[in-house]
Amino acid sequence: MTNDNAYPGNEDVAHAESLSKVLTGSALTRKIKLGVAVVGSESSWRAANTESIMTTAGKDPAIDLLIQNAEGNQERQIAIIRNFIKSKVDVIAFTPFVESGWDEVLAEAKAAGIPIILTDRKVKVEDDSLWTTFIGSDFVEEGRRAARWLVENKKNVSGVTSIAELQGTSGSAPAIERRQGFEEVLSQQASFRIIASKVGDFTYASGQQLMSRIIADGQVPDYVFAHNDDMALGAIKAIEQAGMKPGKDIGVISVDATKLAFQAMTAGKLNMSVECNPLLGPQIIKAAKELAAGKEIPVNIITAEGIFAQDTAKRDVTTRKY
Repeated sequence: MTNDNAYPGNEDVAHAESLSKVLTGSALTRKIKLGVAVVGSESSWRAANTESIMTTAGKDPAIDLLIQNAEGNQERQIAIIRNFIKSKVDVIAFTPFVESGWDEVLAEAKAAGIPIILTDRKVKVEDDSLWTTFIGSDFVEEGRRAARWLVENKKNVSGVTSIAELQGTSGSAPAIERRQGFEEVLSQQASFRIIASKVGDFTYASGQQLMSRIIADGQVPDYVFAHNDDMALGAIKAIEQAGMKPGKDIGVISVDATKLAFQAMTAGKLNMSVECNPLLGPQIIKAAKELAAGKEIPVNIITAEGIFAQDTAKRDVTTRKY
């Protein structure tokens, strides 16, 4: 991905040069207009992610932040992006609701000379030059980490370990890729079997509903793998309502490592959570400023993340910022 993809015309190059003066302070003419199309408000992770962007932008005098929430609706998110294009913003950043269906609006942004920052999730388009950079996590690796932990820490030393999987929003990158990574590792382990896999939407309510349904169907697994903490917490509630102990009778593992997850681990109800850092604000603002200045930046900016389990949760919860 080159600067030519982000700024295809001479007029745009001149525009970038004038913005570079804003960034260096040599001629503070106007702020950089950054349009952010928030995907929704489905989880505590998303709330922390949005807050990180708003807080970082609010502290930077070079940034004029235009932010709108699509509330989990792709058509609304596309309309927001089109509005940003019409408003002639300098950079657009957004977390795509699902992977596909973005070719047309991103082509419009490219034609207008507006670089696109994908945050948290990627898109599937025919022409990858339609977006400039991705900032976020490796979802496939998150799924692998969850599975590796399960293989190393399973409670059944002998026999088959049964698993129920609670997937995130259908068609979304984290749901597709976390499942891919998780099942990739377990496919190499004969002693693990996924007995139920249900599709949710990353919310507490869907986690509770899906887990209740699985238990009602008589499929009581050894472990539940939820694609995010909110669904895991909902599953924990369902397990308790069924008269069982989460974390013991049914192990629970998830992704995000939010403060609420740490509290659940401290209480012995959640066994492990793979970190997915939502605090992307500083990286997004930095990338927006560099793109507005006409600089090349990496195509993929992957955040560093770890794994947290019950044995260290009480110690680590004090350091969590989200």
